[in-house]
Amino acid sequence: MPSDAPSDIHFEKRGRAGVITLDRQGALNAVTDQMLRGIDDHLTAWENDEGVERVIIKAVAGKAFSAGGDIRHLYDRGMAGDYDFDFFAREYVLNARIAAYPKPYIALINGIAMGGGVGVSFHGSHVIAGDRISFAMPEVGIGFFPDVGGSYLLSRLPGHMGLYLGLTGQRIKQGDCVATGLATHACGTTMLDQLETDLCEQADLDEVLGALGNPSIPLDVLGKGSLIDITFSAGSVEEILLRLESMQHDESSHGRWAEKTLETLLEKSPTSLEIAFRQIKAGKDLSMTECMKMEYRILKRILPGKDFYEGIRAAIIDKDANPTWTPPTLDAVDAKTIDQYFAPLGDEELPL
Repeated sequence: MPSDAPSDIHFEKRGRAGVITLDRQGALNAVTDQMLRGIDDHLTAWENDEGVERVIIKAVAGKAFSAGGDIRHLYDRGMAGDYDFDFFAREYVLNARIAAYPKPYIALINGIAMGGGVGVSFHGSHVIAGDRISFAMPEVGIGFFPDVGGSYLLSRLPGHMGLYLGLTGQRIKQGDCVATGLATHACGTTMLDQLETDLCEQADLDEVLGALGNPSIPLDVLGKGSLIDITFSAGSVEEILLRLESMQHDESSHGRWAEKTLETLLEKSPTSLEIAFRQIKAGKDLSMTECMKMEYRILKRILPGKDFYEGIRAAIIDKDANPTWTPPTLDAVDAKTIDQYFAPLGDEELPL
């Protein structure tokens, strides 16, 4: 059995289940390297334990399921020129492992789920959305890209919803998570504890989850699906902006939506927008393993760059919300430079 877990994550066997509980509340349960190692070790042990029929991952009750990865650590390492490629390699291999795990892997998600938190939950066989869930992939806003399998998840959403979410970083709630297929089931907050108990004790998983039914949940972002498809079906980021510009003068709610969406996109790193656009488009035709290899290629080029650290500086270090991107505009982003982010790594490819 693996060694004792760190205090910010807990592991236990309860009845038929192995239970993982994220408990790093002071940092919104941001995923650390130690947490990744603990999850991987226990997945190995439980995969070979006949007494564990399924795995459950959850978080202590609070504001967040997991708000992402430990970006302050990555900032400090990167600013010192010591890029933590190993952290991402370990994370991406774990993401792929969760997607292929031979036993049911059930995520109980209530609260904020972003970045690294998405990677350890949404690739599971069953994703249960609580009524306080808030899903987002906002990485382009800090000069990064929607990684941890974002290429796979977002590219498989209805219409052009995945591209919209990946480029804008828009948050979606319970109804949209279920309607888009990101979540397989919905559950009220007050029922999550009982659901967890049933998942640990009852033998028939389908019966337990089937009892949740299909509640009618209000939609928010998906209600704009036709507008999203009209604008984000464009063949380039530049064309998306042009379509939004032409639509924003409409005096209806469509115009207000277009204006707000345009403003949001213009705040993002131009380089990250181009990378995310290409990776999500490509991800639709790739397996999960292939997506993770592609994302690691991007990661290896983006960590030594400038925008990631400038984005973190503006968001969490100085908190001035005024990043200076390099280059500053989309028309200054060279297509050949973007090509290099996706180029093979030779002997340095992700070991999957």
